[in-house]
Amino acid sequence: MKTYSISEAAKELHLTVYTLRYYDKEGLMPFVERTSSGARLFKESDINALKVIECLKATGMPIKEIKSFIDWCSEGDSTLQQRYDMFMERKATVEAQMEELKKTMEVIEHKCLYYKTALEAGTEDIHKQDKIEIPTVNE
Repeated sequence: MKTYSISEAAKELHLTVYTLRYYDKEGLMPFVERTSSGARLFKESDINALKVIECLKATGMPIKEIKSFIDWCSEGDSTLQQRYDMFMERKATVEAQMEELKKTMEVIEHKCLYYKTALEAGTEDIHKQDKIEIPTVNE
């Protein structure tokens, strides 16, 4: 069975060693074994668990809530409903984030087209209704 040092695990996850130590300090890695000298030994399953943690973090989930999830995992099947509910909530959060990003992308695409046609025409004057007027200060 392959094991990873903390620096190898960090590299595998595209994280810093500092981040992994922070996660450990916050109780997010109770599953990681240590050598007799105290060095962390990461297994493939630990790497996969950390990928889930990173996924949850990317949704904006606070570390405290991720810790609850980790605790539920270690409690076993009695917490399946809480874990399911948590992921359904995260799914709704991500769907809302995606909807916001979609609206943002529509504005950006509109502005790309605006500037492309303005560049082709050599002026913004063809876009009077879309032009952002920034007042000039006369001194």
